[in-house]
Amino acid sequence: MRTIKSLILIFIPVIFLASCGKIVQLPATPHIEFRSFAVFDTIDILGNEYKGGRLKFYFEDGDGDLGLSSPGEEDNDTTNMYFKLFRMTGGNMVEVSDDDLLKPSDYRIPYMERAGRNKILKGTISVTFLYLLYSADDTDTIRYDFYIKDRAQNFSNTESTSEIALSVNNIYLKQNP
Repeated sequence: MRTIKSLILIFIPVIFLASCGKIVQLPATPHIEFRSFAVFDTIDILGNEYKGGRLKFYFEDGDGDLGLSSPGEEDNDTTNMYFKLFRMTGGNMVEVSDDDLLKPSDYRIPYMERAGRNKILKGTISVTFLYLLYSADDTDTIRYDFYIKDRAQNFSNTESTSEIALSVNNIYLKQNP
């Protein structure tokens, strides 16, 4: 019995010290990585057929201040994810004007916060696009550049999707250089 008590007294501090691992540190500036873009057909509740797209990207934020506060709180920003749309024109990707029918609005990433000492946020975000005015007659090869901003006004790196053919239902993955 005395031996068991001695072993317990030895193992409790060892287990306690092993569980106190070092907190991982990441930069306060958010980092994003494009993962995929899926093109699909969809139907609304009225039976209208549309093209849809779903962007998926990975994010990391070292100080955990990603996402905007709830509307009505002391946050003047209404969006924190920004897009540039490019269309294939004459064999080159050209940025479109602001009045292009396929140009998406900026997006609002909801408020996120992590409890505890380690404030790092990591995960995957999906953004769905509906191409209500898409016509197969249009130039249908596009690309998006996108970036995010955290509550401290730190901008992430800019990522680009692969080239996307809207006429083809497919999943477009990140292309390795």
